[in-house]
Amino acid sequence: MVAFRYLRARRQEGFVSVIAVFSLLGIALGVATLIIVMSVMNGFRQELLTRILGVNGHLTVYGAEGPIPDFADITERLRAIPGVREATPMIQAQVMVTADGVASGGLVRGLRREDLMRRHILANNVVAGSLDEFGVGENGNEVVLLGSRLAERMRVSVGDNVTLVSPQGVTTVMGTLPRTKTYHVAGLIQVGMYEYDSSFVYLPIGAAQLFFRMPDKVNAIEIFAVNPDDVRELRFAVAAKLGSGFRIVDWQQQNASFFNAIQVERNVMFLILSLIILVAAFNILSGQIMLVKDKGRDIAVLRTMGATRGMVLRIFFMTGASIGVIGTAVGFVLGLVFADNIEIIREVLQGLTGTELFSPEIYFLSHLPAKVDPVEVVEVVLMALFLSFLAPLFPAWRAARLDPVEALRYE
Repeated sequence: MVAFRYLRARRQEGFVSVIAVFSLLGIALGVATLIIVMSVMNGFRQELLTRILGVNGHLTVYGAEGPIPDFADITERLRAIPGVREATPMIQAQVMVTADGVASGGLVRGLRREDLMRRHILANNVVAGSLDEFGVGENGNEVVLLGSRLAERMRVSVGDNVTLVSPQGVTTVMGTLPRTKTYHVAGLIQVGMYEYDSSFVYLPIGAAQLFFRMPDKVNAIEIFAVNPDDVRELRFAVAAKLGSGFRIVDWQQQNASFFNAIQVERNVMFLILSLIILVAAFNILSGQIMLVKDKGRDIAVLRTMGATRGMVLRIFFMTGASIGVIGTAVGFVLGLVFADNIEIIREVLQGLTGTELFSPEIYFLSHLPAKVDPVEVVEVVLMALFLSFLAPLFPAWRAARLDPVEALRYE
């Protein structure tokens, strides 16, 4: 009762009350900011990982000396390895995509129709057209699927034609000429990752073999593991199964620097934003020191009425700690609510400011993700509570050590 009464300062002690309010707001904002930023970083990593591992294989097998013959037999052998969920033969190559005088670089991926349908991140994200014609009959080999942003940049849509130009030319009596072929756009795919949506071109594998002159061959076999985190062990099993003559690359090797950079950024952001809570804890400390100084006469009266030093210590400890506990609770609720509705908040702010706050060209993703990690939230709350309990200890100790005779003498 006494501790909470001291929190409600009288008019002449208003400055101490203002410091307490700002300390509470500082703790709340620090906790909320940490929860929000950590959730966004987790969501960013999760979304990128989901899209990268959904579009690309967890392991990719390349021929050491060029295209892979007898790929059907090799694919079946790879599927029989324990831990392998799927193996997909593929042709992958760089091209130039042109349409109506507009040109753009693209990455062709030649896939069998059944393999494309099994990749749900592709088959379930056709935003225009359909997969009905893809690889079906003779006409099915004359169609392509484009990334939605690539089609937007090329100013083409479903039903239009695009021309693919291969960097590997055709040798004629006139010299080396680029190899070109025109295809019909059957559908547009949007997986939500800018890099993929702005460059990928999907061809039926037969058309890709014809265009890149790889009859009955592929230049890569992608492997999807049951557990993507076990790719290192799976890589050794694949190498033992295939023997020499192949090069194997896993997703961790291909994206190691990228995900390491994200992890370093998460750690640095956590450290920097923790300083907000630390500064708020110092505000609690300074506010409590001032409160103890202002309440010197009250402490002396309490002591003369029989209050022990432990009682006085508990009073001022509770006064300071309650600021931190309330601030932590407010920040906890605010952070969770903000993280759960961050995409809606982003859209509202974009509408109010008229600017794009999360450009997919810069951040790779088309929306702002957030994934709340309960363990990290608990760590943030415990850290805030620890600092909140630590800050008022020294002022409370000073209050308990105050000599009532000396305090009353100078009043």
